[in-house]
This record gives sequence, structure tokens and C-alpha cells, in this order.
Amino acid sequence: MNDRSHDLPINPVPRSELGAGPALRVSTGLVLGVAAGVVPALVGYPRFAFLIGWDVAAMVFTVWTWILVWPFDATLTASHATREEPARNVAHLLILGAAVASLVGIAFLLLAAPDGHHYQVVAASVAVGSVVISWLAVHTLFALGYARLYYSGPDGGIDFNQEEPPRYSDFAYVAYTVGMSFAISDTNLKSSDMRAMALGHALLSYLFGSVIVASVVNLIAGL
Repeated sequence: MNDRSHDLPINPVPRSELGAGPALRVSTGLVLGVAAGVVPALVGYPRFAFLIGWDVAAMVFTVWTWILVWPFDATLTASHATREEPARNVAHLLILGAAVASLVGIAFLLLAAPDGHHYQVVAASVAVGSVVISWLAVHTLFALGYARLYYSGPDGGIDFNQEEPPRYSDFAYVAYTVGMSFAISDTNLKSSDMRAMALGHALLSYLFGSVIVASVVNLIAGL
């Protein structure tokens, strides 16, 4: 087992210095998402209400999260990851919502086919946007999850091959590397819990990369 005493802050950062918590970020995204979902229904595109609402909610959460945590140093990252990481059930629901939203986007493409070229273009644009936003949201949640597991576990679970403890940008590197390649690159996983998380992440990433994205591309090519 590795000695990780140098990774953890001696004096955890006060909660007030860690910025907006997950409840505020999620609830704000949901409120704005509901408001955005009303717009297409009012202008004659009710099929897109749910998907556009999801896109706005997921984008608000994702962008706000990275604006907040990207500048954090290792001390702030450790305090943030162990104190205010979203509840696991909430994270799982968000991930499931991202996958479902992308599948709904593909379904909208199929449903839009009889409605004319203009409607098809709108459907394709909304579906592609949904896939991209959902993809970003999923990997953001896994980056938060890797950080939480690293700083709450007994031995970290990831060897970053560096002396200084990791910050959120390092966990983003891990998450998006798995998301794009379905594998770990120059970081080493050193615990069963971390490998289990990476396995689930890779399988979900494969679904996005090989099924959802490929299907959207093929459908757009056939328009």
C-alpha cells in the first residue's frame, strides 16, 4: 500500500471556499432546462422539448462544474472531492439520463423522416447536439468520481507518475482518455475499486462511441 499522507490536506479547506455545491448546480440546470424545453413546444416543435431541456440542463451542470473546479490546486481538489462530490445515486441518474437522451435523439431522427427536409435538418442538429452534450456530461461525472475515489480510498488507486498530488485537471485527463480510447494511457490503476469504475466507464464510453455516435453519423449521411 502506498503512503498517501502527502496527498491529503492537513487542514481541509472550509466548505465556503469550495464554491457552489452539486445540489445548486443540478437544480439550476434543471430549472433552466425546463424553461428551455417549453420554447420548442411553443414554436411548433414539441417533439424536441424533452431533448432540448436535457441539453440545457446537462450543459449548465457540465460547464459550471469545470469553471468551478478546473483552477483548483491539489489541496482544493482533495477537499472538494471528499466533501461535495454528488451523491452516487444522483450521479448514476445523470449518467443514465445522458445515455437515454442520446438514444432519444436518434429516435427523433427516425421520427422526423416523414416531415420534410427542414424538419429532418432540425432533428439531426438537435440529436447531434444531444449526443455531444451527453458525452461531455458523462465524462465530467466520471472525472468527479475518480477524484472522490482517489482521495477517499486508502491508497489512491491511480499512479499519475508524478511527485505532486493530482488535481481535477489530472482526473479530467483520465476520464476523457477513457472516454475517447476506452482504455487507460500513461496512468496506472492500482485498486480494484478504481478498475471497476474504469470498466463501467469504458463500457459506457464504448456505447457512446460505437453505437450512438456511429448511428447518428449514419442517419445524417442518409438524409
